[in-house]
Amino acid sequence: MRADALRNRSAITSAAFRLAAERGEAVSMEDIAREAGVGVGTLYRHFPDRRALLEDIAIDTLRTLLESTRAEVGRTPAWEALLRLVDRCMALPLALIKSLIADAPESPELLALEAEVNTLIAAIAAAAQREGDLRADVPPAEVVRVLNVAVCRCGARPDDYLTRVLLAGLRAPKD
Repeated sequence: MRADALRNRSAITSAAFRLAAERGEAVSMEDIAREAGVGVGTLYRHFPDRRALLEDIAIDTLRTLLESTRAEVGRTPAWEALLRLVDRCMALPLALIKSLIADAPESPELLALEAEVNTLIAAIAAAAQREGDLRADVPPAEVVRVLNVAVCRCGARPDDYLTRVLLAGLRAPKD
């Protein structure tokens, strides 16, 4: 691929990532092209349709999240590892990814990445339970679902009410 084509593709995916993180599914191809500083025709030469672009972003995002999650496995305290992951997730377009997966994605890679990330987060949750920092009465797979509620929505922030309440509800009571 030519250098200018690579730059354009990079500008498109960066713009789409930023806008998807802010707006979720509501982001339009025209907005992405404008943000990237390219014409709509250039955008469509790189990505045949909106879904292809969004899946590309979703796969890259999940690969990055998978690396971050792998780095947290085995770190102690595990509760702090979960909190670091929640913070990282807040800047990602996870609402968009959830939407793509719910709409029966054609990408087995997307499903596999999501499953691997969730499995690793469940392992970190189980470790936090063993350490006594995470409620023991919530199965690790359900902890993942609760965390998904916190982070897989547009506008999610570590300090917003919903996130704070969900995390406080998962925290093991101290005697």
